[in-house]
Amino acid sequence: MINLSSESRRRFLKDLGYVSIGFTLLSSCLGEEDQMIAERVPYNNSLPGSIRRESNVNAWLQVLEDGRIRVLSGKVELGQGIRIAIRQVAAEELDMDLDKVEIHLAETGVTPNEGYTGASASIQNSAMSIRYAAATARMELLELASKKLNIVVDELLLYNGRVKVRGRNKYLTFNQILEGVQLEKEVTTPIRLKKKTEYRYVGKAIPRPDIEKMVQGEAAYIHDLRFPDMVHARVVRPTGYQSKLVKIDTSGLKGEVSGVLKIVVKGSFVGVIAMREYQAVKAEKYLKRHTDWTVSVRLPETKNLFKHIKDIAKKPETIRNDGDFDTATLNTQTIKSTFTKPYVMHGSMGPACAIALFDGEVLHVWSHSQGIYPLREALASMLEMDSDKIHIISVPGAGCYGHSTADDAATDAALLAMDYQKKHIRVLWSRHDEQSWDPYGPAMIIELEAKLDTNGRIDSWKSEVWTDSHSTRPNSDAGTILAARYLEKPFEMKSRGFLAGGHRNADPYYRIPNIKLKAHYYDGPLRVSSLRSLGSFANIFAVESFMDELAQKAGKDPMEFRLEHLDDQRAITVIKKVMELTASQKINAGEGIGFAFMRYKNTDAYAAVAAHVLVAKENNEVRVLKLWAAIDVGEVINQDGIINQLEGGMIQAASWALKEKVTFNTYEVTSTDWVKYPILRFSEIPEVEVAVIHRPNEPVSGAGEVPLPPTGAAISNAIFSACGTRVYSLPARIKKNEMPLENRQRKNN
Repeated sequence: MINLSSESRRRFLKDLGYVSIGFTLLSSCLGEEDQMIAERVPYNNSLPGSIRRESNVNAWLQVLEDGRIRVLSGKVELGQGIRIAIRQVAAEELDMDLDKVEIHLAETGVTPNEGYTGASASIQNSAMSIRYAAATARMELLELASKKLNIVVDELLLYNGRVKVRGRNKYLTFNQILEGVQLEKEVTTPIRLKKKTEYRYVGKAIPRPDIEKMVQGEAAYIHDLRFPDMVHARVVRPTGYQSKLVKIDTSGLKGEVSGVLKIVVKGSFVGVIAMREYQAVKAEKYLKRHTDWTVSVRLPETKNLFKHIKDIAKKPETIRNDGDFDTATLNTQTIKSTFTKPYVMHGSMGPACAIALFDGEVLHVWSHSQGIYPLREALASMLEMDSDKIHIISVPGAGCYGHSTADDAATDAALLAMDYQKKHIRVLWSRHDEQSWDPYGPAMIIELEAKLDTNGRIDSWKSEVWTDSHSTRPNSDAGTILAARYLEKPFEMKSRGFLAGGHRNADPYYRIPNIKLKAHYYDGPLRVSSLRSLGSFANIFAVESFMDELAQKAGKDPMEFRLEHLDDQRAITVIKKVMELTASQKINAGEGIGFAFMRYKNTDAYAAVAAHVLVAKENNEVRVLKLWAAIDVGEVINQDGIINQLEGGMIQAASWALKEKVTFNTYEVTSTDWVKYPILRFSEIPEVEVAVIHRPNEPVSGAGEVPLPPTGAAISNAIFSACGTRVYSLPARIKKNEMPLENRQRKNN
């Protein structure tokens, strides 16, 4: 059975071979002077959501035979560095060396169910849950040792898997304290946490140990995973979203392609299993030539997309209405602007991959899904299986950035494994399928309107956003996974998912008396779901570009204009910091610097970004020369991890701002390779400089999604600074006749 019962959790050590020999007090020297008992401070605030759902210590921590600690987290390593950050907080609260703490991430029935890994919430939810579980475990170990030793807790020291009597060469190991039984203790407030001034690991820049392997090309991803006698499979995709299989001719396949083991046809789902990967690829190509499909619903052409969106959108919903925008009357001009963002794909460097094995009782799946428990529920619904009979193990993928095709590949592998049992079946998507069937980040339209008072300050602001859903992630509704929609009895998605992500950060964080926000939801022509930062990227591109436009109308410096509309000192600090970072930067002809600010979700981390761009005189191409960022995530767990996230996020945002756009005709998606869907190349990557503002007494916020939205806006504003052309549509394109001659020739020193 895969799921750990409460009994198995309690007896884990014994099951691994530990034999309880009763209580013995060893007489030995630690080899060091007594470690000072770390000072603790009470924590009385509410606990994060993850630990409220799994409140027992043993759901998060296991004591191993050798005294090390295994930490369990339901979050997935996506490159955000959660593995090392979790080790830091656990080692800190248990007063252990880092190498005595190991991490086990995301495995159904073993780790806690923490839903999806996303929204920059892994540190806030999982790492903080483990912090409180570790602190609770520490106090419980001291209490248990106190009873065994008949010595008050204040006279005991906990360090590196032992509880020692102060001033004496006597100690108990964790295993001696527990006698082969895991800790059974509910995590409740108040909790005594380590004093932050005594931290050894938290707040430090500790590099991820897995980066070196990745750089050297060593096995690191699910694509590298191999099992004995593993077989390979490909899925034959239909010609469009609504296409259905009419007929398939398999008669000549085995004569043309060797190694074919089985063809699986379930309604309009067609898969082929072969001994080797290339045999599966050749078989897929053969079957594509020998299948007929119904014609799918026609798509609007790319050039007509935004008109189509407005035509199909529902009546608007009022999301925010502060003050009275509609009746505010001023003797100054009204400024209006419209901004658009196209469909954008995840663009993972490695296409989706999964491995599945049905052993006759349990379906095992290895996947780079962002949510192994929700995926399990979706598979259970589709296969009509007990979810406890589905075991999913998280393995890193080569790129993620949201709800990508990882879950779809896992579904493909699961379906085929049920039909070809007791063999590991590996499904690797092609690049063409990856980019054709990706759940894209939605296209959006943002219309902004503002009025300035007689002092040049914003009196009224209105945002109207046209947006599709920003999350159709797998859940108990099988219609959320692609293959389920093509079975004999197809599953239709019951809900349009998370719509509110579309208006995230559409209402500015600035002090404005009258603010109105409306959302126009539409059900668009292309498949969509979560992509890094959701609607924030488009909304902040619009809001912060518009702020520069308003500053120009008011005759004010863009950054000073922002500061005039802010009361939050943390927001002011990041803006001033990025201004400081860029103060000495020399600007040559055809170059410009632009700025942008945001507080993610208007509730989480703060970020200010500056971009230095060059607009080439000969062809108007834009090149980003340097990016700067100042970020405030509250308490810093791992500064190196934050910097990595910011650098990667800013580079990705530059690619979105300048290059990326899903294209399609009336029949199909056409941006199916890296030529038709260009991304930022290594030679185009700018220099990046990051300043992290550490606030140890503020709550933790995530950093993963924070740098993208202001980076796109900063690049847009830098383009205007360089050539006098405002960017209203992404990716940014400057036509020759749009660039005023006087701006092309000017120099700013």
